[in-house]
Amino acid sequence: MMLRLGLLLGLATLAQGADIDALWNYDRPDQSEQRFRVELIRAEQAGEAATATEVLTQLARAQGLQNRMPDAHATLDRVRSELPASAPYLSVRYVLERGRLWNSAGERKRAWRWFRAAHLLAVRQQLDYLAIDALHMLAIAEGGKAALDWNRKALAAAERSNDPRAQRWLGSLYNNLGWVYYDQKDYPQSLAYLQKAQAWHEARQTGRPLLIARWSVAKLQRVMGQPEAALRTQLALEQAWQGLGEEDGYVYEEIAENLLALGRSEDARPYFGRAFNLLARDPWVLKNEGDKLRRLRQLSQ
Repeated sequence: MMLRLGLLLGLATLAQGADIDALWNYDRPDQSEQRFRVELIRAEQAGEAATATEVLTQLARAQGLQNRMPDAHATLDRVRSELPASAPYLSVRYVLERGRLWNSAGERKRAWRWFRAAHLLAVRQQLDYLAIDALHMLAIAEGGKAALDWNRKALAAAERSNDPRAQRWLGSLYNNLGWVYYDQKDYPQSLAYLQKAQAWHEARQTGRPLLIARWSVAKLQRVMGQPEAALRTQLALEQAWQGLGEEDGYVYEEIAENLLALGRSEDARPYFGRAFNLLARDPWVLKNEGDKLRRLRQLSQ
C-alpha cells in the first residue's frame, strides 16, 4: 500500500517554512525538484542561508523519490558541509532525509539508525513535528508489529503537542495505524482508524487526500464483505477524480473488484483494464507489485 499512502504521508511532513512546504507535489517529484531549484537560487541570491540549506534537504528527497540516489546523496553532502553553522532543526532535516534515502534503497537497518538519531535530535530540540516524522519513519523502516508501537508513540506525541504543525500529523497517523492493522488482518481495527482518518480529512476538506481517505474506507468495506456499499463510494470517487480532470488506477481496481465480488465479471473487465493501463505506467508499481499487474491484466481479458 505504500504508493497509495504517499500523498497522505507527504502532506504531514512539514518543513520549517510554509513556503517550502507549498513547493511539494509528492505525486510529481520531478516537478517538485524544479521548484526547489528555483527557490534555491532565490534564497542564495537573497542571502537566506538557512532557507537555502533546508531547500537542499527537500531537493535531495525529490531526487530520491525519482530513484536518483547518487544525486540525492551528493545533495545531502552539500547540506552536511553547512550544518556546523546552521540552526539545529536543519541537522534533524539532514538526518531524516539521509535515512529516507537508505530506506528507499532497501537498507532498512541502516535507515533505522538514521531515523532513531533524527528522533533523538528532534526531541532534544523540542521539535515536535520533526520528532513525529522520525517516529513514523521508524515504523516504516522496522515494519511488522513494531510499526504499531512506533505509530502509537507518534500519535501520542501529536495529540499532546501544542504545535499546530505537529497536530497536522493526526490524519496521516490514523491512516498509518489503519494500514498496519490491515497488514495484520485485524480488519475491524483497521477500519476504525481509517474512518478516523477520513473524518479528519472531511473536517478540513483536504481535497485529493480526502478522496484517498474515502477510497481507503471503501476498500476495507469490500474486504469485510460489503461490496455494495464499497462500490457506491468507488463510483462516486471515479466521478470526483474525473471532475478534477484526472483518473485514479486504484479506484478503477476497486470498482472492478467490487463488481467481481457481486458476480458482475463482464462489467468488471473494462475496469480491470483501465486499472492495469494506469498502474502499469508507475515505476513503483512495476517494481513492487508485479503480481497485482499480472492479475489485473488477466482479469481484463
